[in-house]
Amino acid sequence: MSSKGAKQRGIHYQVSIENAHAHLWRIIVFVQHPRSKQKFQLPVWIPGSYLVREFSKQLSGFEATQDGKTVAVQQVDKCTWVSASKNNKPLQLQYLVHAHDHSVRTAWLDAHRGFFNGTSMFVQVLGQTQDAISLELIPPKHTSKWQVATSLSSVRVNSAGFGTYHAQNYDELADSPFELSDFSRTDFAIQKTKHQIVVTGAAPSFDAQRLNKDVERICKTIVDFWHKSATPPFANYVFLLNAVADGYGGLEHKNSTALLCRRKDLPKLADKHPSDDYISLLGLFSHEYFHAWNVKRLRPSNYLSYNYQSEQYTDMLWFFEGFTDYYDNLMLCRAELISPALYLKLLTKSVQQYLQTPGRQAQSVAAASMEAWTKYYRPDSNTPNITVSYYTKGSLIALCLDLSLRQMGHSLDVVMRELWQQSQGGPISEDDLLQALHSISGKPWRKTLHSWVHTVEELPLAEVLAQQGVGIQYEASPLAQQIGIRVKEDHSVHIQTVLRGSAAEFAGFSSGDEWLGIETGRGKTLQSWRLQRLDQLQLLLGKANECKALVARDGCLLRLNFVLPTTDPAPLWRLQIADPVKVGSWLSDTQ
Repeated sequence: MSSKGAKQRGIHYQVSIENAHAHLWRIIVFVQHPRSKQKFQLPVWIPGSYLVREFSKQLSGFEATQDGKTVAVQQVDKCTWVSASKNNKPLQLQYLVHAHDHSVRTAWLDAHRGFFNGTSMFVQVLGQTQDAISLELIPPKHTSKWQVATSLSSVRVNSAGFGTYHAQNYDELADSPFELSDFSRTDFAIQKTKHQIVVTGAAPSFDAQRLNKDVERICKTIVDFWHKSATPPFANYVFLLNAVADGYGGLEHKNSTALLCRRKDLPKLADKHPSDDYISLLGLFSHEYFHAWNVKRLRPSNYLSYNYQSEQYTDMLWFFEGFTDYYDNLMLCRAELISPALYLKLLTKSVQQYLQTPGRQAQSVAAASMEAWTKYYRPDSNTPNITVSYYTKGSLIALCLDLSLRQMGHSLDVVMRELWQQSQGGPISEDDLLQALHSISGKPWRKTLHSWVHTVEELPLAEVLAQQGVGIQYEASPLAQQIGIRVKEDHSVHIQTVLRGSAAEFAGFSSGDEWLGIETGRGKTLQSWRLQRLDQLQLLLGKANECKALVARDGCLLRLNFVLPTTDPAPLWRLQIADPVKVGSWLSDTQ
């Protein structure tokens, strides 16, 4: 695009393929009215994924011109560049972006597919981030089969979607991922709002119509949850799903979502019944679509605008992620895609994950939200001992609130809709949630919510579940959990984590140890055994409950005094339907 064409808008980005085999995009930025010494910055994180990822490490080859002459570009910090530009004369900046990350957070390019988020690709023009933006996608030269999918508004595009798009400002550009490939596309409408499902990388067995039908049911259920058959708060919505050999995840956007799954997770033409993998995928669709309301519109009060250059903190991820986590599988149940029994099986997994994590007694879920930047997204061998998941505990706080409210003749559903009305679908705080809870129930919730959110006191899970007709069966936990280790087994037992307060910690095991074998007995009865799998331990111990553990650590062989616990420190919960009427009134709620 010429500089004359760029005059249509103050800022224009042009995206083209520099070298697909080298995974290189070329970005050209046209600034119609630059400042003297115009600065440019690339984000260091992407909203929805709370980790500084340093996207600028993939940028190179900066060049700038003004008045047909080369202008110097100097990097002044890890993500900021300044040009030697003159004031108010059209400026052109170009650079390359290396894109070879399959995740939903960054960018990808090869001869078969292109994908990008704006935060990985487009530098901000400082001082003009609230100005309107146009973006031009140049068709690839190596193929004529690629199409374009995005929720961003098109201005002038060809039948495949290549051409010019419009964003109101940089935030909208950053929040609108693009998929470019020979993908499959299906669609459906809810209250005349068009929804598209774009799938790349699927195997020939993929049943696209089945996925489309099931996702439509999920979306209708969620829209009805928020609006009771009214129109969704967006004109169109796009699911961008990339199917790969191994991978899983999703990232929410205001009018779209980027999803990643394994090819085997997709429904198959020959399937008579949905697989567990497919149910998990539907849960991911449900989770990210629910986010279109809860976190993209309802959002932390300090997220009215984004600071892309550093961490942006909130202590409410337990609400925005955790409550969404509570509702994702619940929406599958209400859409009649899973049975109440299967829903309780999935809920059991969340309960187990929470109860088997010692970190729940060390970190509040509010602190977990604040420390996501340094702990949740940077896990190591000690993470389970010092952290609790704001997804998991947040979802269980939602469960406790919902079932407690139902004993009073109300529900969390009504509270969520009250929050939406109060905020007009905008920023909220914890006080807003408390106000909504009081408005619906007539009860003050501050003390209760403080205990659940800001302390490490246990949640009343057994109590609220029993009141709602859910029975709990207790079973022995896996041997690794009883001992207090998390392991990888490959011809021997490799210890990855030692849980706080466990028999393994007491014996002196450490993450990184290789558990080679055991010695039992003494003197003439001494026997040494090779341990290749953890489940061999009880076989080799026989009636004994103690031994010498033979461990390799840093090239040394150690003998640790190990005593097998005689009681199970954390028995498994199995949730089951005790009162079908009470469970049904909750799981099929139509309030």
